[in-house]
Amino acid sequence: MSRTLAYFNKFVDPIAMDILAAAPEITPLRIAFEDDADHNWNQLAQVHGIQFMPTNETPKAWYPNREFLERCPNLLAVSSTGAGYDMIDVDACNELGIMVVNNSGANSVSVAQHVLGLALTLSKQIAQTDKAIRANPKIDRQNFIGSELTGKTIGIIGLGNIGRLVAGYVKVFGAKAIAYDPYISDADFADRGAEKVDFETLCRDADIVSINCPLNAETRGMVNARAFGFMKPTAYFITTARGGIADEDALAAALREKRIQGAGLDVFDIEPTGNADNRFVEFDNVLLSPHNAGVTYECNYNMAKAAADQWVTILRGEKPPRLKNPDVWDRYTERFAQIFGRGVAAE
Repeated sequence: MSRTLAYFNKFVDPIAMDILAAAPEITPLRIAFEDDADHNWNQLAQVHGIQFMPTNETPKAWYPNREFLERCPNLLAVSSTGAGYDMIDVDACNELGIMVVNNSGANSVSVAQHVLGLALTLSKQIAQTDKAIRANPKIDRQNFIGSELTGKTIGIIGLGNIGRLVAGYVKVFGAKAIAYDPYISDADFADRGAEKVDFETLCRDADIVSINCPLNAETRGMVNARAFGFMKPTAYFITTARGGIADEDALAAALREKRIQGAGLDVFDIEPTGNADNRFVEFDNVLLSPHNAGVTYECNYNMAKAAADQWVTILRGEKPPRLKNPDVWDRYTERFAQIFGRGVAAE
């Protein structure tokens, strides 16, 4: 029996279709956001897997919430494009026996290098000097005195695939990495190159604070007014994770009142972002990017390849490497056998 994999609009790199074409048991099915909704729902009712596009490129009408999932009776698994899967209703997936997978690790290098780029650009005032040169016939370079990363303390919230790379990168510059992550063991902290600290200590001691954790019920709003109150007036705040982890009202207040030195923001409460709806465009000491930390040729290739490889694994009846709701496995295997007439491969 053919296994049908739906994907919205396109994979981020053609390598995915090459991989799927080499798996004759898989039938890829393109679902276009702009097509008639009834047509799309008729198609989705038949599929066994769905590959979603990034959150900020997916219309909310096509978010995989409970109502969406219940309209797909044969659905066995859903996959996010990258590491983040906050738009997927995981609780509903658990109840319905649907696996949730992501592609964590595929975008790590690109995002970690974006963190470093923001840190260097902020601390050396590169954006400000570029703007000044373009606007003035002469400038006084002493008005743009920057800071080195050497000797600074970089605070990393979330020491996963991206955070550990950030820790390694900043050490090349002679900076110290400290991190807060309640899910990493002491031994892993040492292996990942960061000193373990609590959240308040990180906020107090860091010269640069970088968010590199997922958005979930625990992390939503965790960097709030109290957290910004702990930070040094010379500190920079960077986030490349998800909007919603930092309280934007509190961040704007901290910037306006000069309680922190500046910020580098790649993610926002409202996305896609532009100058019409982004409150941070007023600040000269804030660098803005449109959630493109992971948008590189290399990252797109890695994410598409990781996604397609994992779909081949799933639809052949094997356990995927990046399963985010492992407790669903027993229920999933029952449904797999019911739909395909045979069980999954032995673990």
